[in-house]
Amino acid sequence: MKKQTNDEFVFLPLGGSGEIGMNLNLYGYGPEANREWIVVDVGVTFGDLSTPGVDVIVPDPAFLEGETIRGIVLTHAHEDHIGALGWLWSRMKAPLYATPFTAFLIREKLREAGILDQVKLIEVPLGGSVDLGPFTVDFITMTHSIAEPNGLAIRTPLGTVLHTGDWKIDDDPIVGGVTDSAAITRLGDEGVLAMVCDSTNVFVEGSAGSEGGVRDALTDLIGGLKGRIAVGCFASNVARMDSVIRAAEAAGRRVSLAGRSMHRITSAAKHVGMLNDIKPFLSDEEARVWPADQILYLCTGSQGEARAALSRVAEGTHPYIKLSKGDHCIFSSRVIPGNELSIGRLQDKLTDRGVRLYTEKDHPGIHVSGHPCREELRQMYRWARPKIAVPTHGMRRHLAEHANLARDMGVPETVTPRNGDMVRLAPGPAAIIDEVPNGRLYVDGGRLVTEQGEALHERRHASTNGVLIVSFAMDRRGKIVSDIDVRAIGLPGDAESPLGDALDDLAERAEQAVLKLKGAALEDEMVIEQAVSRALKKASQQIWDRRPIVETIILRM
Repeated sequence: MKKQTNDEFVFLPLGGSGEIGMNLNLYGYGPEANREWIVVDVGVTFGDLSTPGVDVIVPDPAFLEGETIRGIVLTHAHEDHIGALGWLWSRMKAPLYATPFTAFLIREKLREAGILDQVKLIEVPLGGSVDLGPFTVDFITMTHSIAEPNGLAIRTPLGTVLHTGDWKIDDDPIVGGVTDSAAITRLGDEGVLAMVCDSTNVFVEGSAGSEGGVRDALTDLIGGLKGRIAVGCFASNVARMDSVIRAAEAAGRRVSLAGRSMHRITSAAKHVGMLNDIKPFLSDEEARVWPADQILYLCTGSQGEARAALSRVAEGTHPYIKLSKGDHCIFSSRVIPGNELSIGRLQDKLTDRGVRLYTEKDHPGIHVSGHPCREELRQMYRWARPKIAVPTHGMRRHLAEHANLARDMGVPETVTPRNGDMVRLAPGPAAIIDEVPNGRLYVDGGRLVTEQGEALHERRHASTNGVLIVSFAMDRRGKIVSDIDVRAIGLPGDAESPLGDALDDLAERAEQAVLKLKGAALEDEMVIEQAVSRALKKASQQIWDRRPIVETIILRM
């Protein structure tokens, strides 16, 4: 790393740049040898078919260990912005700053991790400000698909950065205030050095749409239906919950919550004064016997999550929600890329039960995005007028297109960093000046492991190639004194090629491999295991076009 003697203002994404989710952003100020940092958001992303057994993935904060961290500032309470705090706070050990709704949910997360009493969590009022060493951070009210989203004006002696967080422009957000355009315009008048901005919907023309319009659409739809109704939506979207509840009440229905997240978010919302003028929710016991035309279930699981409420309803295993012919399920949410198959399976199962489905494809008004489309991005640039555009929160193609849009809006400089790229914002032209260690950590079996962890590597290999378990007994002279037993996990057989025949063949191959060994090799179990493994992998390649994991168990007599 090159030496610097003068103060610099730098931006460093360790998560969320070039991907959607897992946000971890750093701002540094001071000379290189004595730089001070603030952290903005500490989020997670979720596992998929490429990470079997791993539900949660967090950014690797190794670079931060030993650095001077003035504070961790949280923009809002979505999991991709606060979800990693329980796992990573002990690696940073800095105070947390959040507005009341976000702080409530953070406390629950820290309590679950068993570290609540160790963490200093400071509630910041809406529109508040905090001083963190060389940084002054002003919270700016935004609108998004969760309560209390905030942009951050991060001020230093070398300039001000507007970090937008996740946002949209909504003149009728149902819950919370509208985007504070006056505050952003004042920043623009003062001079914004750089804007680090959400890129999620950069390819979508127009505007995302208003929650007020969603309420009207849901009220019309729900009011015209008979039978039981289930609505799947993101639990974190308090405005959407509010709209569904009021649409249900307007139709003479009572609401029952289904899913742990629904209860958790409702508690947080009521803690800050939201959802307090609605009828009490039906308990599970009341919901079992409530008349079909007078109930609405507000459910988690709109993305097809296996353990969520809607999936259990579709499977017929939910303890108190039963949907059948003549009932309805409304999906007031979008399909997150990567979830198409799980959502499709969920909807097929509901359809098999005779449930009629309603989605944003056939009823476009029942969902709007929480992220800015192109016209909203243009408006943000007209308000803020930054000298430097730093797109974030999107895939590489999103960041590149966002940079093009910023140039079209007259922004003099653009930078599209990857995770680990250190961007000098001032003094001088914006530039990537260094790359620091970065990566991902996997929550596997209740502990953090690296991307290259042996257990996950073996699990991936086994998931595509299968496992063979070979066992036999040998005497002290190296002679096989039992049958060789070969068992398979995840390898196929059929009527023409029975699995048992293949395993008998593999047993013979294992025996031949041992018989080829001579002298001291027969006393070394590792040598024997390697010989058996090579022989069976070669044979398996011929039989199944697979190279399975081979586990050899030798019993010495």
